[in-house]
Amino acid sequence: MICENMIVMKFGGTSVGNADAIKNLGKIVKNQLDKTPIIVVSAVSKVTDLLIETARLAAAGKDITDNLKSLNMKHTAIMSELNLDLPAVNSLLSEVDDEFNEIKKTKNLNAETLDLVQSFGERISANIVAAYLESIGAKARQYNAYELGMITNSNFGEAEINTDTPKEINKKIKQILKSSAHVPVITGFIAKDKNGRITTLGRGGSDYSAAIIGAAIDAEEIQIWTDVSGVYSADPRIVKNARKIEKISFAECSELAYFGAKVLHPKTILPAMNKNIPVKVLNTFEAENSGTQILSDMKKSEETVKALTCKKNITLININSTRMLFAYGFLARVFYVFDKYNISVDMISTSEVSVSLTVESNNDTKNSSVEKAMEELNQIATTNIVKDKAIVCVVGAGLKNEIGIAGKIFTLMGKHNIHVEMISQGASEINISFVVENEDAEKAVKLLHEEFIS
Repeated sequence: MICENMIVMKFGGTSVGNADAIKNLGKIVKNQLDKTPIIVVSAVSKVTDLLIETARLAAAGKDITDNLKSLNMKHTAIMSELNLDLPAVNSLLSEVDDEFNEIKKTKNLNAETLDLVQSFGERISANIVAAYLESIGAKARQYNAYELGMITNSNFGEAEINTDTPKEINKKIKQILKSSAHVPVITGFIAKDKNGRITTLGRGGSDYSAAIIGAAIDAEEIQIWTDVSGVYSADPRIVKNARKIEKISFAECSELAYFGAKVLHPKTILPAMNKNIPVKVLNTFEAENSGTQILSDMKKSEETVKALTCKKNITLININSTRMLFAYGFLARVFYVFDKYNISVDMISTSEVSVSLTVESNNDTKNSSVEKAMEELNQIATTNIVKDKAIVCVVGAGLKNEIGIAGKIFTLMGKHNIHVEMISQGASEINISFVVENEDAEKAVKLLHEEFIS
């Protein structure tokens, strides 16, 4: 029977990282069975990294024996401790071994193959979680997300869902709930394109999967279960006295997520925001903690600055051309090039004859795309690329009402000899962002937290 108010519960890598974590997961799910939970899971902690590393070693013709042993042992140890015997998991482990051997034989590793390899992490963990829930009396069944309508374009590595995907997911899940009383345990992160090839939604994409599913079924709430107790005023690893935020707006949280906060994937917030569905960030290991509630709209924030974050290892690109002066169409040309090479821009600042912007530079594919884009832009402008920079982001709904806040921020930076290379303010009323050296990013966050929050 279908409950009118369903919830989506997404469990991240650490929440399925070992047998004890999965036992915690089981207790949490059983306590909310009356809410008709839909479960979305990530791969076991560190497994996605291991799969990527093994694929690259195989493509380079190197020995992968130890990696294969580690991959098998991680999962067989969990199953053993949970008293599970799962032929489906053994079959998947054998299948991924075969895939690695094929990569080693051909020495060919492209984005499509890498997505296929990564998909095994979620497919295995979903089988284990469903079997464990079943073993403790919570009827459950594993589903690959693409079996339920999670269909995307063919942008391997960072695919986007098709327009009819939400409607298909809604239909499939409601069919499942109508025909049986079991809990669906769905793979996060992965999907298929219309040609049946496995795709992924980008790293951290299990959060996005949960939000897509939650929005598709008009869930009452989307719960993101992780290893921290909510959204904090800063990364507790950087600022020891960071405060947990009880409630935060969608707008504030999406700014934090986009500019480096690790709790949520940047895309996660969008499907939920569009449907006005509350999101809760909760701790699998402290289930009694109330976590942080993310709401579409909130009353005026009393705090000027609610939270701080930083995003390291970004690339600053300066584009200069006298053609910009009194010209139209130049910026359109610039962004056409970035669109052509699928490069996402984080920040931008312009003057009469120059454009400065930042892009991520965290993998070889993106770095290669940036180089190609610069070759094309050099035909119409002079470009300069500076790596090893960081974005510091100051977020708070109270920023728009505070006179002189920017002056306070940059006076503080100057006082402590932190060089600011680029500033972005005005595009968002709740965010002031600026670029500093990588090595100064954490220092800047600590200083700002002490000044405005502590």
